[in-house]
Amino acid sequence: MRLPRTDRGRLLFVLVLATAVTVFTATVPLLRDWFDLRVYHGAVDTWIHHGGHLYDYRVPGTTYGFTYPPFAAVGMLPMALLGLQTAIAVGLLLNLAATGFVLHTLYVLTGRRLRRYGLFGLGVGVCLLALLEPVRDTFSFGQVNLLLLALVLADARLIAHGRSRWAGVGISLAAAVKLTPAIFIVLLLLARRPRAAATATGVAAAATAFAALAAPDASRFYWTDAVWDTSRIGRLAYVSNQSLQGVLARLADPAEPSRAVWALLALAVLGVWMWRARRALAGGDVLGAFALTGLAACLVSPITWVHHLVWLLPSLVILAETGLRRRRAGLLWLTAGLYVLLCSSVVWLWFDDASGIVGFVGSNAYVWITLGLLLGLPLDQRRVAERRPWRRRASATAPAPSAPEPASVPAVVSQPPAPAGPSASSAGAAGPAGGAAPGPGPGRAPAAGPAVARGTGRGRSEPTGSTRPVAPKPQSSKERASSYTANLPPS
Repeated sequence: MRLPRTDRGRLLFVLVLATAVTVFTATVPLLRDWFDLRVYHGAVDTWIHHGGHLYDYRVPGTTYGFTYPPFAAVGMLPMALLGLQTAIAVGLLLNLAATGFVLHTLYVLTGRRLRRYGLFGLGVGVCLLALLEPVRDTFSFGQVNLLLLALVLADARLIAHGRSRWAGVGISLAAAVKLTPAIFIVLLLLARRPRAAATATGVAAAATAFAALAAPDASRFYWTDAVWDTSRIGRLAYVSNQSLQGVLARLADPAEPSRAVWALLALAVLGVWMWRARRALAGGDVLGAFALTGLAACLVSPITWVHHLVWLLPSLVILAETGLRRRRAGLLWLTAGLYVLLCSSVVWLWFDDASGIVGFVGSNAYVWITLGLLLGLPLDQRRVAERRPWRRRASATAPAPSAPEPASVPAVVSQPPAPAGPSASSAGAAGPAGGAAPGPGPGRAPAAGPAVARGTGRGRSEPTGSTRPVAPKPQSSKERASSYTANLPPS
């Protein structure tokens, strides 16, 4: 299939694709009815308008309530001024903006191979992302995952372009809203970015302290009780939990999974992550290091719902870009296969029963994808060479080339005539005929050399005290070339 090449054709292609994606996402998948956003809105509304406790709220008819740190609730306070439908519309717009920013940042950090498609590529990318189950679940749940990914990638963009003054702020805000992105602070330490790591730690601590001042009771309850109680978030064995803990929980269900085994597996994953992240950083592949960190965070987190897997997006883009740049069909087919699997909701086939070998493999399909990407994600320095990694050059743009100087022959200063004799006549004949110019002497300017002889088309010197111009340049006219002739004053 050939993509359209005209602007009108590309616009029509994107509009048709966007319409098809909209119809699909509105009818085919099971919509989540903005469930998580209802939790946010209900908890904040109860806390502000009805004097209830933030973490005591439950969605009517369920056992689910607010599970984020108190700073997240403080950041969601504007919801108390909005009705539920308005809050849903605002959340949708924020997720759309975050998706556009994430895509644009990934295009910028992967080099010219993807950027050459411009706005057309960006539009197609948005449509393709909308079909991914983690992305469409983030939209239909009203989740904040894409906003957190955008904050973290903003720091990756700053670091990759050498603008480290504000690096760490995005990571700190993401970690203050959810705890999992705090692993990126460790990445900053691995990258030997102590200032960015200190900024991230300080801003996250300041945000947490501000939330403690604004909601002291809620902060006390969260940090002493709720943060350790995973049952508030959901059942570990639930098929949507695509983390290492989820794998162990489904194996042990209905018993509790072994925490010691989980700790050993988590340490092994963190060891692989640190090894590969350090290699990526040593080669200047900032995006690769951030992608690996997102993968590790999904694996070691006690609960990683399917909509949390938006952290796989940088890895998928890296796979596609590497396959295109290296012209490796295998990588492109692998990327397409992973994309189809992540669009298919395949893990839900084992919603009721994940027993047996097939159930073990199928119900944990997204875990295997994440683990495989952590082990085999290509890290490439040639991608880095196209985008000024780590530090900015002294001059962002090369100086404009100077206009070529007119080729003229220096004037010859008059001097006493050389004595006649055999040596003088032989020297005068040998110079032009042999193609070598006489060396400079007292009172004489350097000779023009063979180029002048070729330009004039003469093989002997001019005894008249004037010189002829060189041949005109291709972009010059004869009249302009004649103005370059040097007329000498009489001696």
